[in-house]
Amino acid sequence: MARVLVVDGAAQRLYLLPDCCRQEQPLSAWHWPVSTAANGFGNRQDSGCTPVGLHRIAACIGAGEPCGMCFKSRLPTGQILPDCTEPSGDFITTRILWLEGLEEGVNRGEGCDSKARYVYIHGTPYSTQLGQPVSAGCVRMHNLDVLTLFDLVQEGTLVWIHPA
Repeated sequence: MARVLVVDGAAQRLYLLPDCCRQEQPLSAWHWPVSTAANGFGNRQDSGCTPVGLHRIAACIGAGEPCGMCFKSRLPTGQILPDCTEPSGDFITTRILWLEGLEEGVNRGEGCDSKARYVYIHGTPYSTQLGQPVSAGCVRMHNLDVLTLFDLVQEGTLVWIHPA
């Protein structure tokens, strides 16, 4: 399953591109609205920014949990959060795709490490905010969309994040 995820910061969309080298696959992409960081894009530790550059999915977390399951420290809490419009916290729900930077000194290594910053692609109960940069650094998706995406990727899937 050689696929690539692309996060387009300007469009606030995530694209799943197929393996274009295999002719039996149609040349089309899945895409979903996302929310990246309210602080914009950047790779520095504690910046609250969404990191840029080439990443890979280091871990796929939450298989088998119900839609809306809340996670704390990558563990299910047992609380299921319904979709809501008024933000009351920065919740991680449904599934987690933990990102690991692949560019030393850019998004990997001391002071800029995406994995050490706990940057994820994850579900959110605030679907009305999708398409707007409002996260604390992660890439937020609608709970139903991240369920779909989770089944289409695996550990090692490449993720390219670009601000514009």
